[in-house]
Amino acid sequence: MRRAVRWCLALCVAVLCSHAALAADVTPADLKPFVQALGSGGYAGTEKALGRLAEAGDPAAVPVIEALQAGDLHVRKADGAVVIARKAGGGYALSDPLTRADLGEAPAAAVEKIRINNSLRRAISATLGALTLMSPDAATRRSAADAVFKSRDAAALETLAAAIAKETDAGVRRAMEQARAAILLTAGGAPDADVQAAVATLADRGDRDALALLTMVAGSDASDAARTAARAAAATVEQTLAMWAAAQNLWYGLSLGSVLLLAAIGLAVTFGVMGVINMAHGEMVMIGAYATFLVQEAFRAYAPGLFDWSILVALPVAFLVAGGVGIAIERSVIRWLYGRPLETLLATWGLSLALQQAVRSLFGPTNREVGAPSWMSGAFELGGLTITYGRLWIVVFAFAVFAALLVALKKTWFGLSIRAVTQNRAMANAMGIRTARVDALTFGLGSGIAGLAGVALSQIDNVSPNLGQSYIIDSFMVVVFGGVGNLWGTLVGALALGSVNKFLEPYAGAVLGKILVLIFIILFIQRRPRGLFALKGRAVEA
Repeated sequence: MRRAVRWCLALCVAVLCSHAALAADVTPADLKPFVQALGSGGYAGTEKALGRLAEAGDPAAVPVIEALQAGDLHVRKADGAVVIARKAGGGYALSDPLTRADLGEAPAAAVEKIRINNSLRRAISATLGALTLMSPDAATRRSAADAVFKSRDAAALETLAAAIAKETDAGVRRAMEQARAAILLTAGGAPDADVQAAVATLADRGDRDALALLTMVAGSDASDAARTAARAAAATVEQTLAMWAAAQNLWYGLSLGSVLLLAAIGLAVTFGVMGVINMAHGEMVMIGAYATFLVQEAFRAYAPGLFDWSILVALPVAFLVAGGVGIAIERSVIRWLYGRPLETLLATWGLSLALQQAVRSLFGPTNREVGAPSWMSGAFELGGLTITYGRLWIVVFAFAVFAALLVALKKTWFGLSIRAVTQNRAMANAMGIRTARVDALTFGLGSGIAGLAGVALSQIDNVSPNLGQSYIIDSFMVVVFGGVGNLWGTLVGALALGSVNKFLEPYAGAVLGKILVLIFIILFIQRRPRGLFALKGRAVEA
């Protein structure tokens, strides 16, 4: 029975190809009798009607067959008409299968579902492949070719041959040729020349699916020439995949490094200027994430059509809110603890617990949904790399924040004051710089930048009261490794530690990888206590 179905489908495909010119003139009225026949004659009648639809070769039949496959095709008992029926309330909403015109509603007892069995399911899949491979839309043809590559159904060979002969799009033609090669290698029995050509085609594809097929041929009972070609092609594909895997790890490292840079850059400013071990820095990141959530909730409630702009509005809001909280913390607690690092550490740790509990009381302990705008959604492929738009924009944003902070520290009076206090606090005070004011504003600046980090992290991580705790230790490692108070050291440290982490994870695992990085930093700090890039200045050198 299965063989008969396949021969029937192959015959339909042959007729489809030979009447390609006539297929363009087929109208919905011409297809209507075939669609009507789907609901009569039982399984055999439905299968025969499928063959007639394939023979007609009109892609307009695809939605009808898909409705049959999904179980939405019904027969209206009143007049025997075949309709699409989908549940609506207590009954069904009816529509024409070809034109999709609304046919009103009907109770469940007024329609009867057209049932299918396993044999019909195979026939439906083959018919859909035949019709979609001939679709006028290039994207549909590409999707059909990818589906055939995965299914590797030998019944589609004739269809593929006809589609390849007609195809004008180079990318779609390549996908169809790869699907044909996969079928030839899987089915077996093809001439040696065809097998070697299929091996070459899959070698050009160069992904893991192609590698699996090439490895299978290399260990099969094919000819010596075919096995040799398959082994050589498999070795080439393995090398290519290894190179792309290294490039992907490098991108992951850059992505993680940009996140660490955002989380650590504010800490580098406050730690370098004031020498404060701020254990509540992670909570500034958390506050920025929750500020993003509140801004998005306001957009959802009052301007849903402008939601894509909500993330841009959240940036200044998060900076101001986190910066204001940072200034309040510095003025109320930290100003009394300068020069007492242990008390400062304990006080800021207590503040971090208090802030976490406050957020739990206001927003609850569960994660909050923060949506991504459309321009940060999706991904694209660059060779063998898969790059998500969200991560790409975070990398761009991290470097933009770094550049803006660098310019602010180098070109503004406030930046000059920060650098003066960093290098020699006593001399800066003697020269008339109000060091207490600089301390407060610097702490606010560092907290505001942490708030910006929270905006970015809300797009890739769970927004919860514990958000900041995931990054505080890594932020301190970045600052100490790069050099306390040195922005360039923070940049290099973040990118280096991010890349090392991602390259270690495949071999050592995420937890052991972090432990190894921590051991490396401990050993490194013993040799260079001031980090990669030590600050210069009389007070520092003393």
